[in-house]
Amino acid sequence: MATRGASSVIPVTDSPKSPIPPAIRWQKVTINEIDKRTQSVTSFFFTPSQPFSFRAGQHVEVRLTAPNGYRAQRAYSIASAPESRDNIELAIEKLETGEVSPFFHEVAQVGDEIELRGPIGGHFVWQNADGGPILLAGAGSGVAPLMSMIRHHANSNSDVPMLLLLSARSWEDVIFRDELLAFDEKKGAFKLVLTITREAPKRDGDYGRRIDTPMMGEILKRLPSPPKRAFVCGSNPFVTVASEALIGAGVEPGSIRTERYGQ
Repeated sequence: MATRGASSVIPVTDSPKSPIPPAIRWQKVTINEIDKRTQSVTSFFFTPSQPFSFRAGQHVEVRLTAPNGYRAQRAYSIASAPESRDNIELAIEKLETGEVSPFFHEVAQVGDEIELRGPIGGHFVWQNADGGPILLAGAGSGVAPLMSMIRHHANSNSDVPMLLLLSARSWEDVIFRDELLAFDEKKGAFKLVLTITREAPKRDGDYGRRIDTPMMGEILKRLPSPPKRAFVCGSNPFVTVASEALIGAGVEPGSIRTERYGQ
């Protein structure tokens, strides 16, 4: 899940908060599949009741209504590719103090209906026609909108250079790990680099520490030229550190777009 944050203290371009267009209405969606990704993150797949087209990187709002009429809603980034418009995937992390995520992890079942509206957002998006190279940096469930871009890249048989630098606490905490490894093993235009912060790396070329400027400088050398656009998504501290590392490694601040949790 990614929420849209306010301006950063560093000169990068945060995804701005914008009013939801009137044409975007709430609709009923049905859970058609549940897939546990890691100990704390589970993917929920939804069948929309109305046509649903979106761009990679956009998000939706989910609304739950209790029997007493109380409503809670939360924004979640779409993890599925735009080509899968009839099957919307949201990778939801369980937050013990949350109002919405415990419902999905503890109550929701296949066949349940919820309310959803979207797609929302036009700033933190990428499509193959936009070109590249593209650098993606994510941490934890911040990989969700980046995964939509990666899947769109694969579905387009794109030759646009794209590299994902993904931070996780452990090998088991890497969301979409097997799918990302499979994309990387094709040795095409997509490259995956993992940085595991609490374990030693398991693959050559991966890292075993937190992201910093020297790491980012090394990562940039794996692209054929400086990135046309860099997308960074994760917690506030991660986005700040990753964005500063990009700038320290020579990436133009105006080419960096971010989304942050917890705002």
